[in-house]
Amino acid sequence: MAQTHDRREATFVGRRSDGTIVRRPLSPHLQVYDMLQMTSLLSILNRATGAAWGVGLLFVVWWLVAAAAGPAAYAHVQWFMGSFLGVLILFGLTAVAWYHTIAGVRHLIWDAGYGYDIPTTYRTGWMTVIATGVMTALTWIVAIIAWAS
Repeated sequence: MAQTHDRREATFVGRRSDGTIVRRPLSPHLQVYDMLQMTSLLSILNRATGAAWGVGLLFVVWWLVAAAAGPAAYAHVQWFMGSFLGVLILFGLTAVAWYHTIAGVRHLIWDAGYGYDIPTTYRTGWMTVIATGVMTALTWIVAIIAWAS
């Protein structure tokens, strides 16, 4: 039977200092991760919220351009942001911003060399999830109270 050779195969082969050949490991893919494992889930969520935050900045730019363009354009953006879809997007962006910020603080703690043991990793993971929910809810409660006043 003929073997197919992938040119990328050469990058997976290396040599030890004594000259013996070793195969380098491949990076794991999403199929390898257990999505219910706290560390995998939060890592994927951190990347996803970073991407969502980037998309959310388009709404901020739209709002700023409309504010500069005049009252009619600004009223159009305000109408959209006040619609059900707009409020849903703003709520999601609030959650995304809080999660990405809190997870970033968690990563800064890791960068300082703390919190690598498994119990601490899970505890700070749950703290990140709970803090995201609490801060998102508090942000919206304050916003609604300020809007109603």
